[in-house]
Amino acid sequence: MQAGEILLRRGLLNEQQLEHSRDSNGDSSGLLVRAVELGYVEEGEALRAVGEEMGLDYVDLREVEADLSLLDDFPTKLIHRQILFPIRRDNGQLVVATSDPFDLYPIDEVSAATGASVMPVLADRDEINKLIKRHLGVGSETVDGLIELKREEEVELLEDLETDGSELSEMAQEASVVRLVNEILLEAIETRASDVHLESQGGGLVVRYRIDGMLHPQPVPPEINRFQLAIISRLKIMARLNIAERRLPQDGRIKLRIKGREIDVRFSVIPMIHGESIVMRILDKSSMVFDLQGLGMEEDTYLAFHDLIRLPHGIILVTGPTGSGKTTTLYSALVEINDPKHKIVTTEDPVEYQLEGINQIQVQNKIGFTFGHSLRSILRHDPDIVLVGEIRDLETAENAIQASLTGHLVFSTLHTNDAPTSYTRLTDMGVEPFMVSGTVEAVMAQQLIRRLCEHCKEAFEPRRDELPDDFPWDQLDGRPLYRPTGCHQCRGFGYKGRMGIYELMVTTDKIRELANENASSWNLRKTALNEGMRSLRNDGWFKVMRGHSTIDEIMRVAKSDLLLIGSD
Repeated sequence: MQAGEILLRRGLLNEQQLEHSRDSNGDSSGLLVRAVELGYVEEGEALRAVGEEMGLDYVDLREVEADLSLLDDFPTKLIHRQILFPIRRDNGQLVVATSDPFDLYPIDEVSAATGASVMPVLADRDEINKLIKRHLGVGSETVDGLIELKREEEVELLEDLETDGSELSEMAQEASVVRLVNEILLEAIETRASDVHLESQGGGLVVRYRIDGMLHPQPVPPEINRFQLAIISRLKIMARLNIAERRLPQDGRIKLRIKGREIDVRFSVIPMIHGESIVMRILDKSSMVFDLQGLGMEEDTYLAFHDLIRLPHGIILVTGPTGSGKTTTLYSALVEINDPKHKIVTTEDPVEYQLEGINQIQVQNKIGFTFGHSLRSILRHDPDIVLVGEIRDLETAENAIQASLTGHLVFSTLHTNDAPTSYTRLTDMGVEPFMVSGTVEAVMAQQLIRRLCEHCKEAFEPRRDELPDDFPWDQLDGRPLYRPTGCHQCRGFGYKGRMGIYELMVTTDKIRELANENASSWNLRKTALNEGMRSLRNDGWFKVMRGHSTIDEIMRVAKSDLLLIGSD
């Protein structure tokens, strides 16, 4: 129902006034606001009329005493950004005042954030603003006001800070800067972001969160640019870095407790042409569950991997680009095979999560304690199973191979985009082909795809010509596929969470023979596919046909193998 139609029918606007009140967007909210600004109608009168038509009550906030205890659990950022205010509880419902009857999406956000059923009522925008200023402070709508009440108490540093007493250091310790940095971190946790990007650009500070593998810009007030240097300095202090050094990259780590949850933040700062830019990788220990069966492997892949990780010796590699979930897969494998009869030792850079009953070593490259060096020491501790965080160089590769040849099962990772390339990557490092073929038992390549939101995914019947050439149309059997739409549960993205797609390449006799002959990754891949290996792309199609993800997601992360299969 349009605001103009209601106001015209009620006699509150005439045709000419209605035409003057229309804005370029043509939306009802804009028309109502403009009609009030032009003096054609009183806001309260217009809201009463619209409310009667839409079944919403109008309240005069000058005659209402709000229950201020509701502010304790109410998302304050919505108060400022959406001009909302909680009034009372009525028969179990949270009554919230809004001045926009045509945009009730913020009401859904309140319901999601509080877990309560919400009843919107209409009130004058000016009266809501007066209520906000009266109870949350004058100027609360500016940068300081975007910080939720008690936010500073929700972020606890687990290590003491060291400051140099400089003016910049003092500025970074101001309460407003501390609260603003806390807000950035809290918002990242609440949105399930894996990384926070603070980028110094020509127009000021840009904040982006990586959520489910995709970067999303975050709206920030322009006033934040006044605090840019102080924000960066505050974060560098938290990461125990030199705040006076702005010419060289620096890496650090921040240990936090947020709302009772322990959070590790891997911190990197690099000087750019417009100032320093920061990327923070967020490791939420409390949210991690290492369950091999829950990672999204197909049943046959899981059963094959289940047997491989119980071999008495050999090397098992997990490969994929940065951020593809390799560490999670390896940790899940270790947790599954961990028991008191086995001694498991890991060497990692860094140790991302601490695992019960597993001996974990932190590599220290600055003092020469590398993967290769630590691996030599590990073998003197009589391990049964060894995990090497990453094979980066010839020394580490040779030590891993030596460990497997002396009766140990070795897990490690490589940065390659598919499984067959791992064999050639090791030979490129300088490992003899016969050593690679004799020790590598299997390679698991993986990627992460976004999972469709279960609350809003939409079924559709695809046409054959809409699908990629390698999509297994004959296996669809008339079942629908699904596409994203977006709702308040997934913040309008259409996706919520991620799952893995997997390519398990077992070193069969034929593969071992080719690897020994230093065959190309192309030949290795063609042979593996012809022997029945399911590629990343095909594993993804299984997820699409089961309604877990979309064709676009699979095409985004995995290439087609159509030209390889059956070729000479």
